[in-house]
Amino acid sequence: MARNLTIGQHQIGDDTRCYVIAEVGHNHQGSVKTCMDLFHAAKEAGVSAVKLQKRNNRTLYTKAAYDRPYDNENSYGPTYGAHREALEFGPAEYKDLQQYCSEIGVDFFSTAFDFESADFLQSIDVPAYKIASGDLKNTPLLKHVASFGKPMIVSTGGGSLDDVRRAHDAVMPINSQLSILQCTAGYPANWDELNLAVIGTYREMFSDATIGFSSHDNGISMAVAAYVLGARIIEKHFTLNRAWKGTDHAFSLEPVGMRKMVRDLERTWQAMGDGQKGIYPSEVVPITKMGKKLVAARALPTGHVLLREDICLKSPGDGLPPYELDTVIGQTLLQPVNEDDEFSFQIMTKTPEFAR
Repeated sequence: MARNLTIGQHQIGDDTRCYVIAEVGHNHQGSVKTCMDLFHAAKEAGVSAVKLQKRNNRTLYTKAAYDRPYDNENSYGPTYGAHREALEFGPAEYKDLQQYCSEIGVDFFSTAFDFESADFLQSIDVPAYKIASGDLKNTPLLKHVASFGKPMIVSTGGGSLDDVRRAHDAVMPINSQLSILQCTAGYPANWDELNLAVIGTYREMFSDATIGFSSHDNGISMAVAAYVLGARIIEKHFTLNRAWKGTDHAFSLEPVGMRKMVRDLERTWQAMGDGQKGIYPSEVVPITKMGKKLVAARALPTGHVLLREDICLKSPGDGLPPYELDTVIGQTLLQPVNEDDEFSFQIMTKTPEFAR
């Protein structure tokens, strides 16, 4: 079954380049101007999409969680609720940001953390929806978002294979436009917990879904490894300065890192090829220079029956190739040859009585 997903103007499939999402999240620090700067830098780095997170904080958290004191170096408010509200964009900001992304030519969507947020994102017609790892088990939300009929990208951090299968089975009867991302919900994730081999497991189990990788590691190389393993969507946290205030900046990529990751993914797509082994024009000259041909080991007269010791293998390889050695042994020369003269079938003939 073909794996094909369309987000905005991007076609995503096994034979396509990688769809790269710059996860801005709340790294904008509550500033629309900073968010636009992040979007611009991400676009300049070559990403396919930029993404935020949308929450209706009052209804998303319990009162105890919302009112919990949140006094630390990364806090934007005295309570967790106040902190979250300080980082939350409303409809006006979202529409301005959506318009800006349209102007610079990058896909824009968001993670929906609750029903109200999902409905809001539907109202502004985003091209896709992200579901966070924390909602992998939230089948009511999964089904609700699936009903919108837009591509869904579901992260699977902290989930079991049964959890992933349950989410897949909840969405697919409603909406077949599904991507499942291998993810480790560590911030950052340890190298020995990335488990990139799960990408292959997902590809085998969910042949109707596009598979990807949400990369929480500190680096760029794992995205390339994931692409080679079959991931066609890569999500990576993005910031302008890893030292900024906030919990996500430290494991996010800065513009230089994002640009290098996108560059390496593009090179990997080009390098993967079509799987058909062949000879490229660029290989002909160097292989001829380095290759070998069959030549005379010494001067030999007409009528000489060639023996192994009469033949040398020497460069360049612009004559009979070495794999013809056994065929040439036992042939009779039709003309004399000098040392290093190359052999050809035009100057020899078979010797029927020659016993090998």
